[in-house]
Amino acid sequence: MSDDIIIIGGGIAGLSAAARLSTEAKVTVLEMESATGYHASGRSAALIEENYGAPSVQALNRASMAYFEQGGYLTQRGLLIVAQADDAEAFQTDVVQMGVQQISPTEAIEMVPVLDPAQVGLAGYHADAFDIDTDRLMQDFIRTLRGNGGQVITDAVVTGIRQDAHGWHVSAGADYTAPTLVNAAGAWADLIAGIAGVTPIGIVPHRRSMARIAAPDAHDTSRWPMFFGTAESWYAKPDAGALLISPAEEVATHPHDAFADDMTLAEGLDRYQQMVTAPLTRPIATWAGLRSFTRDRTLVLGRDPDVPEFVWCAGQGGYGFQTSPAASMLVADLVTGRAPALDADAVAALRPDRLHL
Repeated sequence: MSDDIIIIGGGIAGLSAAARLSTEAKVTVLEMESATGYHASGRSAALIEENYGAPSVQALNRASMAYFEQGGYLTQRGLLIVAQADDAEAFQTDVVQMGVQQISPTEAIEMVPVLDPAQVGLAGYHADAFDIDTDRLMQDFIRTLRGNGGQVITDAVVTGIRQDAHGWHVSAGADYTAPTLVNAAGAWADLIAGIAGVTPIGIVPHRRSMARIAAPDAHDTSRWPMFFGTAESWYAKPDAGALLISPAEEVATHPHDAFADDMTLAEGLDRYQQMVTAPLTRPIATWAGLRSFTRDRTLVLGRDPDVPEFVWCAGQGGYGFQTSPAASMLVADLVTGRAPALDADAVAALRPDRLHL
């Protein structure tokens, strides 16, 4: 079957790009799993904080806020950093990088009552961090795509890609043809490039483990901020009456259906436990996701310099949801030939050709 654009990958990157592109083109999304958002998108902390990430990521964050606000996708969460008194240097680095305001330990404990007064010597808070309604965001992008005549094909494992004078031919159960191919395959992005005969750009997936525990001491966690140890050595985030805790590790790995590393998870849970008074309970569930980075830890968006009919929409790292409105608009601008709305410096920092130098 023939389309204008084929997108490989049904996570937030592929779905948002598909929705944007579908206003001007016939788009098909191919997802290898039985459902969209199965891997990184389905295992996200789902938070946006404008100061999080490299400068180009921050530019995408800022450019995405209006879309989130107008769509009603955000709920205020807040971000809290806590540290022991002897960890002042790392704490001050976080204050600067994360744009938080130093507050007293007493104020921090008022926000998160299980924090241990004997351990919390330093604290910083930033109110403008928000939960993203990730499920509704993805479903709305899918609705837009389908409303414009596009489609999402699940269980579509790509087994072959070739290009000829008629365009790209993708084998994924059925055969799909289109002049333009968008690579939004997440941890599999370099693998897809290789199958297509395009030079990979060094995207490496990294494991991050997570545990879900019952609300500590039966507290109502709904109004707690997300709270971090210094240098993001662990974090905890309220989640539907429970608490998510992560060691925030980044362990380079290969593309696969990731699972939590028990030893790493135990270490992260212990770092959390050291800062709270509530006893740690047995996790309700554990899992892991893959956060895929380029060597400069920022996204890669745009046409490949050697094969311009091949478009990169990858390297989201942990920033996929928070950047999706602006990143998808940039991809659509670059594919359709419109002048990008995003700042020119940010566009240049996101170009694929920077990784071929």
